[in-house]
Amino acid sequence: MTIAALVSGGVDSSVTIPLLKEMGFNPHIFYIQIGLKDDPAWVNCPAEEDEEIVSYIAAKYGCKLELVSLQEEYWERVIAYTISNVKSGQTPNPDIMCNKMIKFGAFEEKYGHDFDLISTGHYATTLTIEGEKYLGTAKDSFKDQTYFLGQISQQQLSKLIFPIGNLLKSEVRQKAILEKLPSAYRKDSQGICFLGKINYSDFIRRYVGENPGEIRELETGKLLGRHHGLWFHTIGQRKGLGLAQGPWFVVKKDIEENIIWVSNGYDPISQYKEVITLDDFHFINTHADRDYIHPRQVKFKIRHQPEFNNGQLKKDGNKSILTADKAISGVAPGQFGVIYTPDAAICLGSGVIS
Repeated sequence: MTIAALVSGGVDSSVTIPLLKEMGFNPHIFYIQIGLKDDPAWVNCPAEEDEEIVSYIAAKYGCKLELVSLQEEYWERVIAYTISNVKSGQTPNPDIMCNKMIKFGAFEEKYGHDFDLISTGHYATTLTIEGEKYLGTAKDSFKDQTYFLGQISQQQLSKLIFPIGNLLKSEVRQKAILEKLPSAYRKDSQGICFLGKINYSDFIRRYVGENPGEIRELETGKLLGRHHGLWFHTIGQRKGLGLAQGPWFVVKKDIEENIIWVSNGYDPISQYKEVITLDDFHFINTHADRDYIHPRQVKFKIRHQPEFNNGQLKKDGNKSILTADKAISGVAPGQFGVIYTPDAAICLGSGVIS
């Protein structure tokens, strides 16, 4: 069985190679070149170091290596999506679209058809129930990355394998040390997938610009200050507003009037929400669609975090209504609501928060 292994140079994807070898595979390693490498503002990019690490791993384990460029596809499918959503005042999630459109989209279109399986370093698992493959959560609940995989299709999932999904992060590190991998002590990337070490606000300022407006208190309408653009702020944000006598939370953004509405206090009720509308809900296993004509209990996340929220999901035409058992904060339009089974074992899919 042939397998393509996507390796980035980080410790997680690096460890997949010795694990795959132990499983009897002879993986064909791919390093995907993406992002803004040709942009003059692209500084301190770790790509060269990444490529050196991946080349070392390929040589160490006797694997074929290909460096493939998907920069053009990245700009058209991920960066353009990010800029468009930012301009409309929403909070995009480039990492979710990266997985759907690039790692398991453009890559599959160009190279994946030659392989039976595709391996990545995501903290996720797969399980088969009655002959159908499902996306399962990882052993390490803190590192679980199924939130970022909530938009992939059943067809994409059918070829995926996640070798580290049943390991804790500490076990992955230990494996890298035992194998003497150059990425063994490398810090985890905390940035958005296409930015490398570039600051997100700097990226937005360069490609979207500024559009100054007012910051007002929700309860009183009082003018508190000014912002440089709605797109530099997201719902639930508490830092970076430059307001005194805080903490202040962003609770609403008025796109037409270009106003950021904030609320004061350590836990203002105005930043909480119980009913969340999800547009264009996508079920990874399409047959699950019919199961939610009536409300059903689920677990869900509205951002990447270890904890799950409890609630009910109901399909309502082209929309899905998610009702939380307990009101939650930081519900940001444009972000994804990712839904799981009540036992949090299976990721069902996701929709865009409206």
